[in-house]
Formats: sequence, C-alpha cells, structure tokens
Amino acid sequence: MIPTSYKVGDKDTRPWGRWIVLDMTPQLVVKKLIVEPGKRISLQCHRHRSERWIMMQGEAVVQRGEEQMRLRAGDGVLIPGNVRHRLANESAQEIMLLEIQFGELLSEDDIERFDDDYGRKE
Repeated sequence: MIPTSYKVGDKDTRPWGRWIVLDMTPQLVVKKLIVEPGKRISLQCHRHRSERWIMMQGEAVVQRGEEQMRLRAGDGVLIPGNVRHRLANESAQEIMLLEIQFGELLSEDDIERFDDDYGRKE
C-alpha cells in the first residue's frame, strides 16, 4: 500500500484557488483543482510521485521542465516525478482540471517549491 495523507472529501483553499480529493485507490489520488483567473501555482516538483493533469474547463499555460504548452478542455499532460512544473491561468475565467497522483508517497508533504508568487517556501 502506498502511503497517503489524503482522504476522499479533503479540500483546501490556496492563494491560487482550491482543490478537493474526489477519489482514491491504494495506488492513486484524484483531485479536482480550480485555478482562479490570473493566478498560478508555484514552480515545484515532487520527489515521490508523478501527476497526470487533465483539463476539464478553460485554458492553462503549463511549464514542464523546459517545455511550455497550452492545455484546453480534454487535453492532458504527464508530469513525471522530479520534474519542475507550474500551471497558470492567464484567462479571465476559472480553469478546472483533474490531477491524478501516483507514486511512492501521495501527500502534500511531497511538494518542493522553487518559485512562488505568494511567498510560500514548502
């Protein structure tokens, strides 16, 4: 069994928006993220997990390593472990995406921030 600190229904508000855990299995966690207009998550990586992002609504600008891409509803991208990444909402409307986490440790403790618009360090 993979260690996780999540439970279905867990949620949090962040400076960029909010998230809620929709589902879990012993191997993965499914979260829904809402990113507010003009906001972005920190430039970060995860040492113990990978993520697959699937856009549900809106358009996001995604940085994955040195790549930059745009995702629209229905598009998805794999974020491998140990790869710096960031998601930004440059539009005037909320964006919504599914984040599917899988790996050795599924926890908010597995976030290493490199740049953050809101002054957060971990």
